[in-house]
Amino acid sequence: MAMAVRRASASAFRALTSSRNLNSSILTRDLHASPGSKKIVGVFYRANEYAEKNPNFLGCVERALGLREWLESQGHQYIITDDKDGPNCELEKHIPDAHVLITTPFHPAYVTEERIKKAQNLELVLTAGIGSDHIDLKAAAAAGLTVAEVTGSNVVSVAEDELMRILILVRNFLPGYQQVVRGEWDVAAIAYRAYDLEGKTVGTVGCGRIGRLLLQRLKPFNCNLLYHDRVKMDPELENQIGAKFEDDLEAMLPKCDIIVINTPLTEKTKGMFDKDRIAKCKKGVYIVNNARGAIMDTQAVVDACNSGHIAGYSGDVWYPQPAPKDHPWRYMPNHAMTPHISGTTIDAQLRYAAGVKDMLERYFKGEEWEFPPENYIVKKGELAPQYR
Repeated sequence: MAMAVRRASASAFRALTSSRNLNSSILTRDLHASPGSKKIVGVFYRANEYAEKNPNFLGCVERALGLREWLESQGHQYIITDDKDGPNCELEKHIPDAHVLITTPFHPAYVTEERIKKAQNLELVLTAGIGSDHIDLKAAAAAGLTVAEVTGSNVVSVAEDELMRILILVRNFLPGYQQVVRGEWDVAAIAYRAYDLEGKTVGTVGCGRIGRLLLQRLKPFNCNLLYHDRVKMDPELENQIGAKFEDDLEAMLPKCDIIVINTPLTEKTKGMFDKDRIAKCKKGVYIVNNARGAIMDTQAVVDACNSGHIAGYSGDVWYPQPAPKDHPWRYMPNHAMTPHISGTTIDAQLRYAAGVKDMLERYFKGEEWEFPPENYIVKKGELAPQYR
């Protein structure tokens, strides 16, 4: 359903927005796509020679979610770049007159309050994937922007990746692989800290779609399953999985042999696992974090890995991203880190490309308030509950 208030002229809108304080009353920008060309800007990672190796590799600059032909056939302008940082980057040139910005967690364009102030025509920010913490959500809400993502697009991909990382850490897989590459053979150097997953206690901090699916995937391994979240899962599902709800995070942590981070990055969760909280975990704990790097205190993780308090740390999320060459997580012992890849499998790319196209179609038709409800991160000045 289109909004009742029609969009003001560009000059009037600029006069209004240039004078307002982003912390003042909410102004919801009219999302009804008026006739004529819209400028859509997409920021993705560059695939280079890999772009041609798979026709379904959609999440890169070269394929641009497979949307270029469709958008341009309707008269819209579609700008694609991977150049997103610094005052002279390509993104900065196009922000002022963009109507739609498509971002991705895997090569995040940081949509700051400053950039939002410059984006006088901006109405819609879409995340191709899950996780919109690279956007200043409060500033977006105050500016009347709508922010949405493709909820569910990466659930299977990330849950499978988390299970893989748990096994890699517990079985001490990487040293064995590295031995083979180096032409070595030393079973004892691997076996002295390799364990079975069966019988271990696994706790997930956050139990949304990904956390629940991970617990379901873990059930056949005969683990003790715990979860901490804002709300309990459906009792029937909880019983089916065999998971136990832990209301008190501090009480859950020392029970866990393995901790998996599945909570979004918010003001409340930023730096959540600092030195003190890590110290409350069981000595020799394994931690898997595919949520967001900034949930962890970077140096506290390094120190705990060096001391052995954390027996192994794995994940694909860093802060910032891309991670600089001197990021300390690259060099700490017993880690199994990768670039941010878990949610950008080819299957996930097909899902989030389709989800972005669906929302753009609705936007062009004036059906901006008819996105799948779970996709909204900011709607009519209100943040989704997990970001409040």
